[in-house]
Amino acid sequence: MLNERAQEIKLPDKIYFRIGEVSEYTGIKPYVLRYWETEFPEIKPIRRKSQRLYDRETIYLIMKIKHMLYEQNYTIAGAKKKLKEEMNQKRVTTKVNELLREILTELKSIPFTKKIE
Repeated sequence: MLNERAQEIKLPDKIYFRIGEVSEYTGIKPYVLRYWETEFPEIKPIRRKSQRLYDRETIYLIMKIKHMLYEQNYTIAGAKKKLKEEMNQKRVTTKVNELLREILTELKSIPFTKKIE
């Protein structure tokens, strides 16, 4: 559940972005991004040859965190708590959807017979 404003960023058509590029697109300094990696376990860049590479989803997450900290005035602890709650809600929703799909599949497998009166 990333906010819509984060997804409005126009990113080039590529899979991974270096920390300098992420800094440019998000307006967050590289040292802040590195610090956030220690505070928010959801930010997990891939490390290759001493380079941090971020995917689009992570960049959107960074923008969400930026919005929470700088615009909504969350503390880091508050932002962590909010993200954790959202992740838990997403997991619950996913499990409920899986259960509903299983129930629907079972219902579809029940033979339908028309009752004649």
